[in-house]
Amino acid sequence: MKKLTALLLSAVMVLSLAACGDSARVPADSGNTDTTATTTTDTASADTASSDTASTDTSADASADASADTSAEGSSINVCLASEPASIDPALNSAVDGATLLVHLFSGLAKWDQKADGTLDLVPDAATDLPEGVENGDGTVTYTYTLRDGLTWSDGQPVTANDFVFAWNRAASDDLAADYGYMFEVVDGYDEVAEGSADSMNIQATDDKTIVVTLKNAVAYWNELLAFPTYFPVREDVVANESWATDPATFVCNGPYTMTQWNHNSLITLTKNDKFVDADTITMNEINFYLSDDANNMLTNFENGSWQLIDDVPTNEIAALKDKYPDEFIVTGQLGTYYVCWNVNENILPAGSSLSGAEAEKAEQEIRNAVGLFFDRNYIVEEIGQAGQVPAGSFVAMGLTDADGSQFYDNANGGKGSYYDVSADALQSNFDIAVETLKKYYTYDESTGKFTDFPVMTYLYNTSEGHKAIGEYLQSALAQVGITMNLENQEWNTFLETRKNGDYSIARNGWLADYNDPICFLDMWTTASGNNDVQFGKGGNESIKAYSIDLTDLGYDTKVTDGTWAETYDVVISDIKTCTDSKTRYALMHKAEDLLMSTGCICPLYFYTDIYMLDKNIQGFFSNPLGYKYFMFCHQ
Repeated sequence: MKKLTALLLSAVMVLSLAACGDSARVPADSGNTDTTATTTTDTASADTASSDTASTDTSADASADASADTSAEGSSINVCLASEPASIDPALNSAVDGATLLVHLFSGLAKWDQKADGTLDLVPDAATDLPEGVENGDGTVTYTYTLRDGLTWSDGQPVTANDFVFAWNRAASDDLAADYGYMFEVVDGYDEVAEGSADSMNIQATDDKTIVVTLKNAVAYWNELLAFPTYFPVREDVVANESWATDPATFVCNGPYTMTQWNHNSLITLTKNDKFVDADTITMNEINFYLSDDANNMLTNFENGSWQLIDDVPTNEIAALKDKYPDEFIVTGQLGTYYVCWNVNENILPAGSSLSGAEAEKAEQEIRNAVGLFFDRNYIVEEIGQAGQVPAGSFVAMGLTDADGSQFYDNANGGKGSYYDVSADALQSNFDIAVETLKKYYTYDESTGKFTDFPVMTYLYNTSEGHKAIGEYLQSALAQVGITMNLENQEWNTFLETRKNGDYSIARNGWLADYNDPICFLDMWTTASGNNDVQFGKGGNESIKAYSIDLTDLGYDTKVTDGTWAETYDVVISDIKTCTDSKTRYALMHKAEDLLMSTGCICPLYFYTDIYMLDKNIQGFFSNPLGYKYFMFCHQ
């Protein structure tokens, strides 16, 4: 535990070097959106995506194709991160595997870069520099960016300031309905966009090379947003073709690589972009991204030398792989949480229950929280994960810091550090509490120690050996008390869509940080967020008045008892995004997590680490705790 904590702290200290404003980044498992879908990583990524990273099926033909010409040293690298990405449109991607592709294909105003000492830094990319913002009299903050000379699209046309302005307005628009549209909430005028007024954000291209953007107020993590794929540019005439991002023939980008091949569900090939302004620094000429969710297939191709990096391994092989490949089996820090999510609109009361409306929701909150107590998180990380994951009793990931530099998760739940005790010693007491709680709502057979009328549930997960193993454990833990939970797996893209649409009862999930601030774990649950897979404030839950929030001790007028999700959670998230006092802002984030966790819809299992296997002959590779992997500077 101490070793892993040190590793995670080290990983996030790397990010803290690039922190902007007065955010408290210091020491510290992205998203990225459900950005991850591998055994130990989510996607993220996430969700994500993030986030979660994904995984997909690869045929034997793909394995054979992996013998692509690698005779010229450093000319080509074969890797497998996950399965077919849901989208590689920068505005629509919400997974870590997709984000890794995008940072090779596009150049935003800023990027993460590895320094000579191995630490990461946030540096200008398409912009000449990352200037300080200028505070205006009304509290708004204006930034002015100048584009570098020589920037071109992959088809040779010049990159202009208006390409960024167009891309940002498009990503934030209701018409596109992007999962990450809310990431522009910090921009002045975004609220008018959300109300249907197009192109109303306070962003202008004053000439072909100058971008002027005004934020509602100072935002500590603004520069980190500029390095996030949602903020990458796209060109209006290119994206007018709605299928532009599905075919190499129509895929126009401005980064170090172009997409030259996409055999769907098999292989995506990226080739060095000679028109890229920094092409002379790119050492890897070709990256072959093989698409698979079969961990055994991945390992076979790694061991026979066909693939040089794989982002998943068979769970039952982890212990042996650590011994067999001490220099190639890698565990590193990652800012993320693997969790189970409940559909808030799913009825889990027994047949014939007289409860309805807010009374039913409050009962189900208690039920969901009780069910989460049956799970032995220590067993999950030690026997299934086996890669140093840390049992999680809160949602905001281990590694993100609080206002005073301490870890945010240590201060969760009013300073208790967890919303329930996840220590091994607490397993029996948690079990007893859960049983007594559920007895209030369900019939319990004392002779068998089982509930007899808990509705049958289905646990949804995306195809992956690791996710399956966790699902089977959760299923067995509930079966011991008479709760039947069937398992259903779906291919990655189908899974994401099913979960997003709320067509499930309970599902696996995971989230990797999109940037180094706790808000990226919290703002995804607002009513309008495209990453709100739980369906808070949607469908039947929209009118349910079952939530309470009191911000008066922090100087706000907000005090709501039994309000809707929009009247409580959405309000506190809005207050966080307009708060410029660091101490108050972090206190508001703790209140938001308190409300989120009270619903029981979020059941954390563990804080992530990232495991992957990398050929020891590959030099120049690096990754970051947000889950992105970088191959452009690799060589052998």
